[in-house]
Amino acid sequence: MLTTRAKGTFIWYELATTDGKAAEKFYASVLGWKSKDMSGPGGTYTIVSAGPADVGGIWTMPREMASAGTGATWLPYIGVDDVDGFTKRVQAAGGAVKRAPEDIPGIGRFSVVADPQGAPFMLMTPASREARPTVPPETPGHVGWRELHAGEGAAAFGFYSELFGWTKGEALDIGPMGVYQEFFTNDEPTGGMMTKMPQSPMPFWMLYFNVPALDAAIERVKTGGGKLLNEPMQVPMGRWIAQCMDPQGAMFALIAPRR
Repeated sequence: MLTTRAKGTFIWYELATTDGKAAEKFYASVLGWKSKDMSGPGGTYTIVSAGPADVGGIWTMPREMASAGTGATWLPYIGVDDVDGFTKRVQAAGGAVKRAPEDIPGIGRFSVVADPQGAPFMLMTPASREARPTVPPETPGHVGWRELHAGEGAAAFGFYSELFGWTKGEALDIGPMGVYQEFFTNDEPTGGMMTKMPQSPMPFWMLYFNVPALDAAIERVKTGGGKLLNEPMQVPMGRWIAQCMDPQGAMFALIAPRR
């Protein structure tokens, strides 16, 4: 499932939702995912894949979590060599620990944390040292971009750079929204950071999933009961993006080489 990679690499993506089976069906129709279920003490965990490699997992939140107002959400896992040590570093830098480090037998050790501005993410040290199949970053069905909508973009970059060694790429002026800062992990362009829109209730990570053509994928989103949150937009390198919401309320985005 997971393997150790260089510090600060995105290694997994997880959807916590109110209806795992419905979400599995929706994303299969939109992104072409295949799935397989794993049973554990916390219930069923569905692993989704595209092509030769796994993408991430989907699980249904306990009823009490949903009743307490926890909404469906996608979260990234970031690989580290010492979950306990990095969890302490997050806390020392002003972040929060949402779930203390614990083991998943045979899978690895993980924790759930939030950066100092409140955006949640996960830390993980995988148990396996075996290499995972690698796929090109534009492979359909896989995550092609990661975007942090931060409380304050510059401060957020400082936190992640200090913690994981991420470096700056191009900085784009996006007008009233400020600066869009591209970041690199292990010398590879990986994602971007920006100060969130005022209407966003809290900072969050947005995942962009690759599709061959944007308009057709948007139609699949709508047909499956999801929503288009904004109109398609062309971004650098000629790619097209659109932000969406799945039927259970989790936000995600699509990225494609053409409309």
